[in-house]
Amino acid sequence: MPNLTIPDQPHLVEVNKLFQDLATDSRKGLSAEEAHARLDEFGPNALQEAKRESALTILLRQFTGVIVYILVVAAGISFFLGDTVEGIAILAVLLINAVTGFVLEWNARQSMDALRKLDSTPARVLRDGRVREIASEDVTLGDILVVEAGDLVAADANLFQVNQLQVDESALTGESLPVDKRTERSTEDAPLGDQLNRLFKGTAVTAGNGRAIVTGIGQQTELGKIATMVEEAKRSATPLEEKLDALANVLIWVTVGLATLFLIVGLIREEEPLRLIETALALAIAAIPEGMSVVATIALAYGMLRLATKKVIVKRLSAVETLGGTNVIFTDKTGTLTQNRIEVNTIQLPDLSAEVQGGAQTLQILSGNNDIVESDVFKKLVLVSVLCNNADYDIVDGEAREVGDPVEVSLLKFAMAAGQNPDEINRDYPRRAEKAFSSDTRIMGTLHEHESRFVIAVKGAAEEILKRSIAIDENTRKAQYELSEKMAAEGLRTLAFAYRDTDKTAVPGDDFADDDLTYLGLIGFLDPPRTEVTPSLESCRRAGIKVIMVTGDHPATALTIASKVKLIEPGEEIVLTGKDLKPIDQLTADETEKLLNCRVFARVSPAQKLDMIELYQQKGHIVGMTGDGVNDAPALKKSDIGIAMGLRGTQVAAETADMVLKDDSFSSIVAAIAQGRVIFENIRKFVLFLLSCNLSEIFVVTFAGFLNVGTPLLPLQILFINIVTDVFPALALGVGRENASLMERPPRDPKTPIMDTRDWRTLVLYALAMTAAVLGTYVIGTRLLGLNPDEGNNLTFYALSFAQLMHVFNLHSERSFFVNEITRNRYIWYALILCLAILAFTYFVPVLHVVLNIQPMTTTEFGLILASGIVPVILIQLVRLIGSAMK
Repeated sequence: MPNLTIPDQPHLVEVNKLFQDLATDSRKGLSAEEAHARLDEFGPNALQEAKRESALTILLRQFTGVIVYILVVAAGISFFLGDTVEGIAILAVLLINAVTGFVLEWNARQSMDALRKLDSTPARVLRDGRVREIASEDVTLGDILVVEAGDLVAADANLFQVNQLQVDESALTGESLPVDKRTERSTEDAPLGDQLNRLFKGTAVTAGNGRAIVTGIGQQTELGKIATMVEEAKRSATPLEEKLDALANVLIWVTVGLATLFLIVGLIREEEPLRLIETALALAIAAIPEGMSVVATIALAYGMLRLATKKVIVKRLSAVETLGGTNVIFTDKTGTLTQNRIEVNTIQLPDLSAEVQGGAQTLQILSGNNDIVESDVFKKLVLVSVLCNNADYDIVDGEAREVGDPVEVSLLKFAMAAGQNPDEINRDYPRRAEKAFSSDTRIMGTLHEHESRFVIAVKGAAEEILKRSIAIDENTRKAQYELSEKMAAEGLRTLAFAYRDTDKTAVPGDDFADDDLTYLGLIGFLDPPRTEVTPSLESCRRAGIKVIMVTGDHPATALTIASKVKLIEPGEEIVLTGKDLKPIDQLTADETEKLLNCRVFARVSPAQKLDMIELYQQKGHIVGMTGDGVNDAPALKKSDIGIAMGLRGTQVAAETADMVLKDDSFSSIVAAIAQGRVIFENIRKFVLFLLSCNLSEIFVVTFAGFLNVGTPLLPLQILFINIVTDVFPALALGVGRENASLMERPPRDPKTPIMDTRDWRTLVLYALAMTAAVLGTYVIGTRLLGLNPDEGNNLTFYALSFAQLMHVFNLHSERSFFVNEITRNRYIWYALILCLAILAFTYFVPVLHVVLNIQPMTTTEFGLILASGIVPVILIQLVRLIGSAMK
């Protein structure tokens, strides 16, 4: 590897010297071998991760919190009073809780690490004379970066070629407006915001394109320098965590009230104060599910990993609950509802036309004029298709490599099918200037030098190209425009093409593509609908989700595709364009109603997308928005769920969005919503499970005290039950994979709490059913079977444990009790087997007999325990059947 000179102040170095210092060819870039060697030498282009918590820190954090402190006090009191066994047992409970919390939190972190590896930002560089798309981490010093509108800059670099290049550097400099870039060297004292010849890692290209040589990677970039000075930000609570915290606060007050009441009643009865205090503390611990937020994180993380296997990357855990509540989706057309497999389909010259198959193989004329390929106009059309083009397409070892806009790639395939070599054309016609496409002009133009002349190649919207073309009579102009409208109505995307050549004595100015053009003709591109979209749209209808197409395409094209995928019903041929839309504060009631009833919008601006999202949000809807471009970023951010396209989307869109579709498929959105509903329902179920089990523990002890039937559970037994029933079944519920019924009902409002009024009623019902069965077992054992208090405690301990384990089968939401999302969840069965094994372990291991006051049991007692688990399930299922029959 050659010796490299890395500049301290790149903005002061001439570009030619940089190429020498960094041993790079501006036309070919680095070779693959040299790039690999530099990666080994200088490391990956990645910022150092913030210092992460060690395993020891995570473990120690499990010993913090009010509940832990209360248990420590309880253990201290036990040791002080000489009850060593109980003190050791309480400390053992603390240790088990801590280890469990550590394992769950560690697994959550590992899951999130796996998610991060799935989401890598690409960069385009020049390698071996070809534009290659690589991971941004593989960009190295001396690479030639190729950037265009929508890209996030992968590294610090000096520009040597720009075409109307503008960059948003607000993330780095605070400058709110995009900066116009140039290649001239900056002044010595220029701050970052005024170093116009440089690109900086993490900034966003908003317009134009350019090429630059990489001068800084990873921690040596300006962004990396800032990152080293910034302290690690404190983690803020997600909305779901806030809901769980609010729920825990309610439970704390309820538990304190019940425990205090239990303590007062016991003191009035002159029971042993220490035992009363310990039991009251145990009740408080039992009622608060310590692992609730950790299990919620696990549920979200595992759900997100499952989505990743379905080509969906959800970037924020907190987005999942909103995802499940989405009831309006604004979707683009191209690549989402269609296959984004663009090919040239129709050629319309002023006097000839043909339907063709324009892949990279030999061009086939399917219908029309077979001799069209021999015409001079056709040959000029092929030439312009290659010249006015920023894409790259080649076949290496039988594998096609495509970089750039799909339409431009299809034009290169079309030229190759017509027998032309795009590489040779570009060598014979070197580019000297470019007028980048913009939403204002709706055209793109390039200036090329060929022998002793300049050639101007232009493509764009038919009305704009025709307006700028001379030497075409008005009848032909009108006929060609009407032809473009007809092609659009047939679902084709159309572009018009034109050219002009001049000798070198008339050097074109900046407006070289604006007038005096020679019109060539139209090309229609075919993008067929995705076959899986129609059933996905039907799933949305059944799930109460309204899907709205918002596209920049022609209204007729949008309406045709909407009809083909059955987004609209037969006869529902309503399409609104940007011209039909007013700001929402100027809409009348009738206009608002018309807008809300429309499902197809075309020629819509970014500002109008924002207005439509806001209108639906004002009506109380939860809005998802798909997008792929820089202009979509505001709408992606404004929506409740921003959905970026991973294949054809820009990096800016992906950075702004909450989730990224790796396959750009609408069916993936539906799968994500379905999974979001499953994840949130899983969370609701395990919260319901935990709280009903814990409430049953409180009811058993407090009701027994109020009824003066003795003390059915000892403090250590309560704590042990809490550990057995809290962690494993709850975690199994949290990672359930399916629930078919969820997409057959309207979405849940994510603004509502996890536990609504109906859930609280259900929770109390569950707890009372288990309490009744367990207290009934206790009374039968002590009053009818003549068990002593220790044997009664023993019977109640196992009865309540088994009742809570069996209670998991009450949490299904499908109709069948025997075949549902609970019985199909293999983790439920694993959890039950493990918990039953633990209970058997307590019965057969002598050392635990002393700690948990375990006594030998008869066959009758085992029968009572079995009944305690089965009877509540039967009672609850009967109540559910009666409730369903009464509806």
